[in-house]
Amino acid sequence: MAIGRPISLTGNVASKIIRVLATNGQTAFTVTGGYRINHIGVFRNGVRLSNNSDFTALDGVTVTLVDACSANDEVLFEIQDDFRVADAIVSAASSQTVNGDLVVTGNVYGAQIGVQSGGTTIGDAKTLNFIGAGNTFAVNGTTVDVSIAGGGGGGIGTGIKYADGVTDSPFSYVDSKATIPENMLLDTTNAGDSDTYVVSVIPNIEVAAGVAVTVGVGKTMVIDVLQIGDL
Repeated sequence: MAIGRPISLTGNVASKIIRVLATNGQTAFTVTGGYRINHIGVFRNGVRLSNNSDFTALDGVTVTLVDACSANDEVLFEIQDDFRVADAIVSAASSQTVNGDLVVTGNVYGAQIGVQSGGTTIGDAKTLNFIGAGNTFAVNGTTVDVSIAGGGGGGIGTGIKYADGVTDSPFSYVDSKATIPENMLLDTTNAGDSDTYVVSVIPNIEVAAGVAVTVGVGKTMVIDVLQIGDL
């Protein structure tokens, strides 16, 4: 065991030890891999040497002893190698892996999440805002289950709430008239891939002046599908 006060290292500092046998009269030693200045301990034959008094180490590569060695003297270099944090995040890395849990106190800036609907990408966002009353969220392990409230009423039209504005009543309403304000093409891009029916529960659909609604191939339009206007 070396004589003298050993180097004390924190858990975040790695260390390495290099041993060499000196030649007769040798004073200069090249430390393999280099060292950080003022972060090296030097021992000769188990006795710790004092920096500046017994050796100098000023360039990060060479250590020079004040007193020359005899043949086969063991010279030991104990190096505080560098600062290491397990699973550290490297700011300039294009990609990296962190093993274990990552706990962040404060905000994470620049992070986004991809949003999909039925497997189709809608876009990237930082915030998901579910509009409407009655939506519920439940944590299920590492997954958040989102339940989107329906329109209330009987499932047709817009649900009518009780006086509290939250609880669904069994009633809903359907507007008697609606206006189409812009050109529309109802085809496979927005009305189903195969033959489909394009329906409306509103009895009266008006098309604004200068506006065209085009029904594509394989599409059948049905206005007032519930025949409410006949009531």
